[in-house]
Amino acid sequence: MAGVNGWEFIALIVLAVVILGPERLPEYAAKLGRLVRQARAMAEGAKGQLREQMGPEFDDIDWRQYDPRQYDPRRIVREALLDPSPVDGGGGSGFGPGSATRDESKPTPYDDDAT
Repeated sequence: MAGVNGWEFIALIVLAVVILGPERLPEYAAKLGRLVRQARAMAEGAKGQLREQMGPEFDDIDWRQYDPRQYDPRRIVREALLDPSPVDGGGGSGFGPGSATRDESKPTPYDDDAT
């Protein structure tokens, strides 16, 4: 539930009772319920409209690949640094230990135009 554990949820309820007061809390809870129902209805309407516009191709889409929760920046960086790259001939990304493909006896290459 959006990263809220049990104790945090209880603390939020107590805070809501203190701020809103017990007499106004049912009113705001009902408003929150209506808001959630409206948001769900809007999402279903958008999904139906997209299905109508795309036709049978809509059912062929793997929606899990578009879930942003699957992307871990640490994993992406690790894969980018360790996986062979077609640009440098498969020897990695050119960074880190063991990635040097040049002759160590020669001086380091220097590009006057790049600096």
